[in-house]
Amino acid sequence: MSERVIGNAGGARGACEAPLDPVLEYAGSEPRDWLLLLKPRVMSLVVYTGLIGLLVAPHPMHPVLAAIAVLCIALAAGASGAINMWYDRDIDAVMRRTAQRPIPAGRISPDAALGYGTALAVFSVLLMGLAANWVAALVLALSIAFYVFVYTVWLKRRTPQNIVIGGAAGAFPPVIGWAAATGSIELAPVVLFAIIFFWTPPHFWALSLFAHADYARAGVPMLPVVAGARETRRQILIYTAVLVAVSLAPVALGFAGALYGAAALLLGAGFLRHALSVLRERQDAAGVSLTGDRAAKAAFRFSITYLFALFGALALDRLVTGAGWLPI
Repeated sequence: MSERVIGNAGGARGACEAPLDPVLEYAGSEPRDWLLLLKPRVMSLVVYTGLIGLLVAPHPMHPVLAAIAVLCIALAAGASGAINMWYDRDIDAVMRRTAQRPIPAGRISPDAALGYGTALAVFSVLLMGLAANWVAALVLALSIAFYVFVYTVWLKRRTPQNIVIGGAAGAFPPVIGWAAATGSIELAPVVLFAIIFFWTPPHFWALSLFAHADYARAGVPMLPVVAGARETRRQILIYTAVLVAVSLAPVALGFAGALYGAAALLLGAGFLRHALSVLRERQDAAGVSLTGDRAAKAAFRFSITYLFALFGALALDRLVTGAGWLPI
């Protein structure tokens, strides 16, 4: 990795931490800034998959307790996002798409963000334990620790496998939802974990193809920065193919029926089509797009639709077959 890039990132940390008048700093923050610290767009997908895990579990849960469990998942995801922003404030300051986040923009102090994230993390785990059960609380705490310490601190700046291994952090929510409803962890939620785990690399690598300059500037060893765009395109196709196979596991294991199976096949075919488009996109000898990364951007957008639709199909399938339940 380039010494110059790392040096710039280090300098950004110093610039980001330049002394500010605390009164002015807090006066400049708004409720929206504290919400942005929670990474609400990421949180929405986390909450959704956690809710699906809860809905398809075989045992009913009181509606109020179910709502509290989902709230705990949301708070834990937000807490992880806030702590991530605190730790990554130096590289956020030099990346174009993150420079206006509340900490590098000087609207919220790093110490305040860390305290905010830590308080939400502790509160979410304790509330989950009291409202649902301590198995769910333990998995919730593990998900926070994995995102903060394994992905953010250990992997993100050290290896292009950051997204592959670190993807486990975003795969915990359906396990947490299932555990909140049942007090146990079984094969079904582990399969849902695997689906999100294999979905994460093609999702983020599609993003990294059109944001690679930002990552290079910040010294983050994302796959296109380290291995090049051409290898990234190939890996997107490989992981998408694995994902499609794994997505059929609920049917093979008898956990889902024909409705989900048909949806998984159709959505998988769509994802594979996008992955092939990324691979075949007009590019130079290094694999850099000659069309503005249109295929990669389309694949990134479709990947979000894919996960929402796939998990929605699972919930609908379970409802239609009577195998699942709804807390209403």
